[in-house]
Amino acid sequence: MKKAFLQLHLSVFLAGFTGILGKLITLNEGLLVWYRLLLTTITLFIFFRWQGTFKKLHWKDILPIGSTGVVVALHWLFFYGSIKYSNVSIGVVCFSLTSLFTAIFDPLINRRRFDVAELLLSLLTLFGILLIFHFDTQYRTGIILGIISAMFAALFTVFNKRLIRRFDTHTITFYELSTGFVVLTLVMPVYLHLFPSATLLPSVPDTIYLLILAWACTVCMYLLSMAALRKISPFTVNLCFNLEPVYSIVLAFVLFHENKYLNNAFYAGLACIVLSVILQMLRVAKGKTAG
Repeated sequence: MKKAFLQLHLSVFLAGFTGILGKLITLNEGLLVWYRLLLTTITLFIFFRWQGTFKKLHWKDILPIGSTGVVVALHWLFFYGSIKYSNVSIGVVCFSLTSLFTAIFDPLINRRRFDVAELLLSLLTLFGILLIFHFDTQYRTGIILGIISAMFAALFTVFNKRLIRRFDTHTITFYELSTGFVVLTLVMPVYLHLFPSATLLPSVPDTIYLLILAWACTVCMYLLSMAALRKISPFTVNLCFNLEPVYSIVLAFVLFHENKYLNNAFYAGLACIVLSVILQMLRVAKGKTAG
């Protein structure tokens, strides 16, 4: 269990940089996600072939894995849209609602009883988001996009929990992200027609940021998080990922000086979110939940 929590928190730390990179990369959210999936898929294919761990699957097995990949592509699309329409701090804090959606989706999908404690902790997170939601109307579009992103993130984790019982994490990661890339490629002409971009090719700085995003914040992060999922519940995984805003916000304050645009309601909401994480960790440490 200790190894699983170490893997989980390392993946959360890496995830904390995704929002920063989303702000630094000048491409729109659609192209950003497309390049992230392209670079990640190529990297995983080379890496797994070199390791000898690449496995070919029947299309009946690829279908459930691939559909989960489409979910994660949608999560990324709305997540970066949230950042583009608001800022890093708002986008990553909205991601904290993932725990609330998980507390609802996991029992419904896996047919288990609702956990009252999970729901109460999630409501504490929701209260924090509501405090933030009302502090400035100019960020509401970004907040709405961030909430939708959290919904897809919760579905992704719940579906992955079921998949890792049948397949190894390497196979799941590759087929999920490669399918997400194929589907996004098919819809990109329509997307770019609706949301045109000044350029289709990344600049040199954008290319560097995209490589960091693909290699460190995608390949490493997802392999670590899915390894942790073997011993830790989806709810706890998503609740731990609520620490992602802490890392991202600190970096955003240092790099972009976003603290100038945030007020006391934001900090009060963030405090509620951090408290919900601490309380869940205490529950796990005391053995009141299976993790």
